[in-house]
Amino acid sequence: MLSARSLFQEILDDDRSFRLFCSIAASGEAQGGWENGRIAALVPESLRYLAPKITRHGADEDKHGRIFRALLRKRGLEPAEVPPEADYTMLLERRGIGLTHTKLRRDETLTEDDILVYLAHSRITEQRAADQMEMLVRYFGDHPEVGKAIRMISADEDNHLAYCHEELLLLARRGHGRTVQHALRECALAEIQVYREVSLAVMDRMGRLLGWPAPKAALLAAGIHAVYGYERLAGWHRMVGLTMPERRDPLGGPAPPAPAL
Repeated sequence: MLSARSLFQEILDDDRSFRLFCSIAASGEAQGGWENGRIAALVPESLRYLAPKITRHGADEDKHGRIFRALLRKRGLEPAEVPPEADYTMLLERRGIGLTHTKLRRDETLTEDDILVYLAHSRITEQRAADQMEMLVRYFGDHPEVGKAIRMISADEDNHLAYCHEELLLLARRGHGRTVQHALRECALAEIQVYREVSLAVMDRMGRLLGWPAPKAALLAAGIHAVYGYERLAGWHRMVGLTMPERRDPLGGPAPPAPAL
């Protein structure tokens, strides 16, 4: 029976597919760490109170990258090159979503609108990350090799998502409500397209590594397209809603250390 659990178990059991999975994850987290670090350094004076939280967000992303690289080392594996078609972060940037690397490399103070765009982009991508990690914890939270890592990363992603909700709501109350909603909608519609493209690319690579028969590969591709169809029709609405989290200031304080794997 084809299921998310059986699919990930298959990826986990094979060194080649596990190497690709961890390499893609580590690369994306490292990019996120760099981006947040640059944004924290360039926050405008009117929003300087956000700098420590953005720094913490970046530190968490860096930590996640180290965790995935540690999982590779435990198996004696070197990181694999990430295929361009599987580079979620850069594909989003090419769609004009988020702050470009070109902008972040300049030593020019960002505007309040830039920070709003960053938070909207983060709210959408962190929703995706939180949902994926929740699924992995449900199926593999007690796994002896990856359980501890995915539980910690999942908790961090929940905090990141709560932080985005809180800060976007505060910006909306400062008079940016219409802009916040526009940015969230634009980002959500672009993200679901990029997520489909990346999912198809990654599953194609995994299928070749694991020798999946054509019917299985076709069924997985059809499932990815079905998810996109649902998200394009209605599912994106969930990604743009904002609710004040129960735990306020979830990124206050330093990032907790990575677990010993």
